Amino acid sequence: MTGAVMTRPATRATRDRALLAGGVLAGPLWVAVALVQGLTREGFDFRRHPVSVLSNGNLGWLQIGDFVLAGLLCVGAALALRRNPHPGLGPVSGPWLLGQYGLGLVLAGIFAADPLDGFPAGTPRGPGEVSWHGVAHLGAGAVAFTALVAACLIATRRFARRGERGWAAYSGITGAFFGVAWVALMASGGQAAALVVFAVAVAAGWAWLSVTLLRAVR
Repeated sequence: MTGAVMTRPATRATRDRALLAGGVLAGPLWVAVALVQGLTREGFDFRRHPVSVLSNGNLGWLQIGDFVLAGLLCVGAALALRRNPHPGLGPVSGPWLLGQYGLGLVLAGIFAADPLDGFPAGTPRGPGEVSWHGVAHLGAGAVAFTALVAACLIATRRFARRGERGWAAYSGITGAFFGVAWVALMASGGQAAALVVFAVAVAAGWAWLSVTLLRAVR
């Protein structure tokens, strides 16, 4: 009986480490799938198109799956963090925001973005029409992006209180960069420079999340 009782916590710890490891891998997976598609799919241009429009066309299921899988991995990592608090994310706010980020990604996959400015091939040039699921996609993105910025800012404060200035600075710079790039993208109406900068900001946000969760795994 005692052996069985001891096995359950060990099994739970192993499962939580696996969930956290999934959160670490979510970012590299999402970026890799989006980058390969962006470089190989006909008509796509990072200077004219947000990554979200890759959800359209014959291979659109790849980006839809990329959103959903990465989101579910983040939700799983959030559940593990509730049982294993991270020093920089905390026992409540961090897991909650990470779960919100993951949920936003899942919804962004379910509600695909609209075709835009010549992509997929055959789509007329220009902004095109915005459908109800396009609006829902934008809303899901807002949920995810807000959660990520908030997580970075909370981590900045918590790391600073612990005297971990390097981690505090990294978290603050990442959150500020992401937030400014997002606002600039919306204000520019999708100008080329803003699209490229935001794509870099998304990759930077994923990198921060991966290395932060890697610390929890270790």
